Amino acid sequence: MATAAVGRVLAGGRSWSTAVKTRKLPVGSKMIEEFNIGKRHLANMMGEDPESFTQEDIDKAIAYLFPSGLFDKRARPLMKHPEKVFPKTSVIQWDEDGRPFNFLFYTGKQSYYSLMHEIYSKILHIQDYQNQLNAQGLLSEDKAPMNLIGSRWLIKEELEEMLVEILSDQNYLRCIQLLERLVTLPYCDMEQDYLLKFRKELPVQSKKQTFEPLKYDERGVAFSTAEGKRKSATATATLHANGNGKFTINGVNYLLYFPVLQDREQLMFPFQFLDHLEKYDVICSVSGGGRTGQAGAIRLAIARALCSFITEDEVEFMRQAGLLTSDPRVRERKKPGQEGARRKFTWKKR
Repeated sequence: MATAAVGRVLAGGRSWSTAVKTRKLPVGSKMIEEFNIGKRHLANMMGEDPESFTQEDIDKAIAYLFPSGLFDKRARPLMKHPEKVFPKTSVIQWDEDGRPFNFLFYTGKQSYYSLMHEIYSKILHIQDYQNQLNAQGLLSEDKAPMNLIGSRWLIKEELEEMLVEILSDQNYLRCIQLLERLVTLPYCDMEQDYLLKFRKELPVQSKKQTFEPLKYDERGVAFSTAEGKRKSATATATLHANGNGKFTINGVNYLLYFPVLQDREQLMFPFQFLDHLEKYDVICSVSGGGRTGQAGAIRLAIARALCSFITEDEVEFMRQAGLLTSDPRVRERKKPGQEGARRKFTWKKR
């Protein structure tokens, strides 16, 4: 019943991709002609060939002729093709009687609701296919799920650009929830090409971090040394394998060097993350900075030194957790005429 109903609904309307056509600027429009004329004038001013004058050359010429110190680049002067400056708008399609083609026109978001109907129809189609296999005794319970590693769902702005409609946060979440429901079905790979339209590949990490191999002392005990920085603090950490959890900083026990519990938790977090507490002896030296900066520098040095003892998968887990990323934040400078970096002087009438 539900499948037939959805089929009739989609048959009476159109899919989201054909429900709305985007209106682009005509090739011979006045704005494009003005852009081409301005491009030729700008090329002549810069002594370049107008035929080979690219958008990159235009940006450089505008930056040279109109220097600006505005912090926000969007506020600086620009000269781009009108199709890139003016957003796309939807063209409503009418029949001879003045009725809109799409039956969802009066919802105000015909493209969005057409998409929701289309996704749900695919869910019902896959469920019917699974029921047929189950009736024939061919349903596989150990079917591997669809591999979506290395990609993400389109964000709200990207989905709005695809549909040429403004969506609320609730509308976006409902759409993603429906797509995730489709992905959870065992035979969702039947619609793999359709699902990939709503996913965007994540940039692959092109350069892997390299770590020094393990070294061995005169007793044959493996150890690793690494450095870390945070703010103005610099730390060096040496980890010895087969230890009992001994931890010294500048020759002092870490309990005495960092009396604040929060700082000690920072130091132990890499070991706790890998469940390697009390498996190494740690010798650290740190200089510069304050209490928080030194704790962060030591934590980074320990995390980097640990990478020589663990597998590549564990290194990737640590990278995703942010343990191998240096914190670029520094103290903001004091501003003249103010009490601090942000704080203002107390106002007094006299």
